[in-house]
Amino acid sequence: MEIALAHPALKAFMCGSLSGTCSTLLFQPLDLVKTRLQTLQNMHPGAPKVGMITVFFNVIRTEKLFGLWKGVSPSFMRCIPGVGIYFSTFYSLKQHYFQDGSPSAGEAVLLGAGARCVAGVAMLPITVIKTRFESGRYNYVSVAGALKSVCQNEGPRALYSGLTATLLRDAPFSGIYVMFYSQAKKALPQEISSSSFVPLVNFGCGVVAGILASLATQPADVIKTHMQVSPALYRKTSDAVRHVYEKHGLNGFFRGAVPRSLRRTLMAAMAWTVYEQLMARMGLKS
Repeated sequence: MEIALAHPALKAFMCGSLSGTCSTLLFQPLDLVKTRLQTLQNMHPGAPKVGMITVFFNVIRTEKLFGLWKGVSPSFMRCIPGVGIYFSTFYSLKQHYFQDGSPSAGEAVLLGAGARCVAGVAMLPITVIKTRFESGRYNYVSVAGALKSVCQNEGPRALYSGLTATLLRDAPFSGIYVMFYSQAKKALPQEISSSSFVPLVNFGCGVVAGILASLATQPADVIKTHMQVSPALYRKTSDAVRHVYEKHGLNGFFRGAVPRSLRRTLMAAMAWTVYEQLMARMGLKS
């Protein structure tokens, strides 16, 4: 009864948080593999390429199966409230500016990017801790201990390392994703949009939108990872860009692209599908 009387934005937050929980738990291994690929050391010209499968089985061999879920605690701490903040902000912005109609392609980009900026800034400290957990370079025991260690040894500012790269990655990703997702759904015939296959169709639209958005924002993700794992090495974003280019060339900006694309695409598609179904059950238009 209390849920039924809750403010629509709070309902959107709860639906988003639940969808974020499901997608995070399922796809955390892909995020860990992506981080390991992007932070590989001692890679020199002529060295054999290390791919996603190699890293995957190396983690299982050295850290056991559950090593693939290393960093899941900070991932939960980031995604459960983070996805909730994103969807509640998205819902509020959409209701305020587009209550009488659906946004155009350009407006959808701004809508998605704006909601992601709010969520990204709010959850960046947890994102930094999550990235460090996954990198395997730090011996943090808990999220609280990691936060305390960073503040004591590097100062609170380190918790916002990679802010520019994070926003350059997340805001365009979300904007491009929302644009392609909404346009794909608009292009569907009415009989499909109103059929019992709606969740499956929504998921399919989400996959297509996710692949396109992931590829467009991959370089920013690589830069963000480097800045958060080794903040002492980079005073500004351009330093990280220069380092990646000098060490790995243009290909360096696309390291980890496969696991990231898989994870971001499937996570976003699942999150939006679950969110829209939950909102529909609550009688709200997502």
